[in-house]
Amino acid sequence: MDGAAGPGEGQSGGWEPPGPDILGALSQRLRVQEEEMELVKAALAEVLRRLRLQEGTPRSPVGAPASPVPVQASSDSSPSAPPGLPPPPSPSLVSRGTQTEVETESQPSSGSLALSNGPPALPGGGEEELVGVQSEGGGGGSSCGAGSPGPPGALRPFQLPQRGDTPRRNSSSSSSPSERPRKKLSRKAASSANLLLRSGSSESRGGKDPVSSPGGPGSRRSNYNLEGISVKMFLRGRPITMYIPSGVRSPEELPSGPPPENLSLDWVYGYRGRDSRSNLFVLRSGEVVYFIACVVVLYRPGGGPGGPGGGGQRHYLGHTDCVRCLAVHPDGVRVASGQTAGVDKDGKPLQPVVHIWDSEKLQKLQEIGLGVFERGVGALAFSVSDQGNFLCVVDDSNEHMLSVWDWNRGAKLVEIKKYKKPKFVPCFVFLPDGDILTGDSEGTILTWGRSLPDSRTPGRGGAKETFGIVAQTRAHEGSIFALCLLRDGTVLSGGGRDRRLVQWGPGLTALQEAEIPEQFGAVRAIAEGLGAELLVGTTKNALLRGDLTQGFSPVIQGHTDELWGLCTHPSLNRFLTCGHDRQLCLWDGECHALAWSLDLKETGLCADFHPSGKVVAVGLNTGRWLVLDTETQEIVSDFTDGNEQLSVVRYSPDGMYLAIGSHDNVIYIYSVSSDGAKCSRFGRCMGHSSFITHLDWSKDGNFIMSNSGDYEILYWDVAGGCKLLRNRYESRDREWATYTCVLGFHVYGVWPDGSDGTDINSLCRSHNERVVAVADDFCKVHLFLYPCSRAKAPSRKYGGHGSHVTSVRFTHDDSHLISLGGKDASIFQWRMLGGGGPGPAPLTPSRTPSLSPASSLDA
Repeated sequence: MDGAAGPGEGQSGGWEPPGPDILGALSQRLRVQEEEMELVKAALAEVLRRLRLQEGTPRSPVGAPASPVPVQASSDSSPSAPPGLPPPPSPSLVSRGTQTEVETESQPSSGSLALSNGPPALPGGGEEELVGVQSEGGGGGSSCGAGSPGPPGALRPFQLPQRGDTPRRNSSSSSSPSERPRKKLSRKAASSANLLLRSGSSESRGGKDPVSSPGGPGSRRSNYNLEGISVKMFLRGRPITMYIPSGVRSPEELPSGPPPENLSLDWVYGYRGRDSRSNLFVLRSGEVVYFIACVVVLYRPGGGPGGPGGGGQRHYLGHTDCVRCLAVHPDGVRVASGQTAGVDKDGKPLQPVVHIWDSEKLQKLQEIGLGVFERGVGALAFSVSDQGNFLCVVDDSNEHMLSVWDWNRGAKLVEIKKYKKPKFVPCFVFLPDGDILTGDSEGTILTWGRSLPDSRTPGRGGAKETFGIVAQTRAHEGSIFALCLLRDGTVLSGGGRDRRLVQWGPGLTALQEAEIPEQFGAVRAIAEGLGAELLVGTTKNALLRGDLTQGFSPVIQGHTDELWGLCTHPSLNRFLTCGHDRQLCLWDGECHALAWSLDLKETGLCADFHPSGKVVAVGLNTGRWLVLDTETQEIVSDFTDGNEQLSVVRYSPDGMYLAIGSHDNVIYIYSVSSDGAKCSRFGRCMGHSSFITHLDWSKDGNFIMSNSGDYEILYWDVAGGCKLLRNRYESRDREWATYTCVLGFHVYGVWPDGSDGTDINSLCRSHNERVVAVADDFCKVHLFLYPCSRAKAPSRKYGGHGSHVTSVRFTHDDSHLISLGGKDASIFQWRMLGGGGPGPAPLTPSRTPSLSPASSLDA
């Protein structure tokens, strides 16, 4: 019937029956569901078959494939088994593509795989084509360069040849359409069997698959470990495979135990003046006492006023978190110091407490307030009229509790709530005649005098002596942060905004004044030293020394914000630091002084010296990096790679190349002139699936080992064109000029049990290759034996930092170790002690005297 309407056509209501396209889609969906059911059945059968193979049963379960399937490749295991190992049970070669892609299936010519010293003979003379990036860790990436055939004598999956006219694995094959669903189903069964064999729940690993790689098509995966050839560790459920060097039969044969070397705190750079007051005093011994991080520093200045820093330091290291306040006993020997609240590495709270200790012996005498104070201790003061038997403490709780303690007995006598936090009066001082001077936030000094009792005044307090304002003097612009009563009876005041020091005589008559240079910030604390010498702490964490006539010069300096960048000079006891305060600082480790500083205008995150020591490369948070002359501080090169922060810069051992690791997942390689001043782009190493965290050069300067944020370990042939080395097994014996990568066979033992992957921020091997230093997220510096290839390896542990330790580096002669605190903005210089045994000859220690007792640190 020509022209007749179809079923339902033209009917009211607009309903039409499903068309051929809809019916086809529904039919296709039904077939997919049926295939999924068959997939589950096949997967269960595969599991049973593998269990029987492990028990030695040669029979195959009903429904299992009759012939073995080729070996499954992976990003976290070897592409082929090394010689001497039996073939992996029931392997399967799976391409990581879309669910609908059709893959060619390899069919072995015999029922088993054989050992071979080279590539297997394939039909047609073809060779296996490696697809994707082979990486250690969870992430995959894009491929660079041709694949390596694997270690000699390795097991290799038997595969159909890849001819020029043969489709790739993720394209349709030449098999008939009727065979494709069956082959796809067989491959899905093998893949699902692998999923079922994985241990643990994906929820317990943060939803991340511990076996498969997050990379795109072409990534490899596997669920078997090569016994005796590699070791595997897990971070956040992600497997990281590391190959054992040929000279090591088993990691269990490597030396274990803590290293014979030890660390002693030699010098602390910095002073906490940016957010604390009343933090600077002079002891009876003439030592200056102040604090930074968890350390109370006893500093003995050297030279005359305005001269070099010199001198020496001792350190009280009894605190477990940042010190916030100090008080000195009237005898000038005993000291009280209060710390803030914190948490330990297990997340348990550390309660604030006050320590009373002997400054001559550095021994703790008493500990008070444990479990009483909440957030921390804000202020301390010893009593004066009764020989300092009582200690007044103000905590940092909402009520700002003021309590008085008999500190000898550790007993609290009385307390009172201060409902309003005092903001108007930052400082005060008692005068010999009984009056009180206070400095307020408006720059005014108020004089408070005694008023006689007035018996005629009714009510409470009418018959008591009171204080009232008898005079006021405009002294500074902005807040007055410090008042100090000098030995001659005059008073010294320090201003915030105007940075002025003013000396006041009787009746608050101004006698003389001086201005602190702008680069050091405002006045934070004042202390009277020996003779006419004055010591001034500033808001930019500097300690100045001098007098009002000749001026002031710094003896202690430090950064004012979080630190990340650190590198040591290749031939001198010098090191360079940079951080969020945008300052680039070169330090002299011999003189314990700042050699020079430079304002970068941007945040500096990483740095490295050229092997000549003449220039230094600095990476910034904007993708920009600079090369500076270390003598003139002039910028000789200025480049930008990407627009994300740079996390690592590293020169090759011969200085011919510079590698720059970025958060855009790329390592940029530059060729460098002989003097290091000129750089030109050489290539890019692309293949990481997350941001670059660490990298090292090989001793011959041809290869790079790199780590990334998703715990990959990749190797690169730089001299060969920045190619990714797919066969990581071939890099197991490569020697590295430096070892700062936190992942690798030689250092995997430094990771604590149950680590979340962020516990270790920095790592550095000593130049004599005896020890490895580690900076962790729990305010500690560790010293391990190198190589550290035993799980849960013991270490020597050192405290002192009040924040996560961001970086550690050995000086050129291994005489010292430098460590950076993160938010505490501190720099610690540790002296290396002990050692011996095989290896390079012991190195000459630093000439700088150390006043820090070796027993002050617990290993």
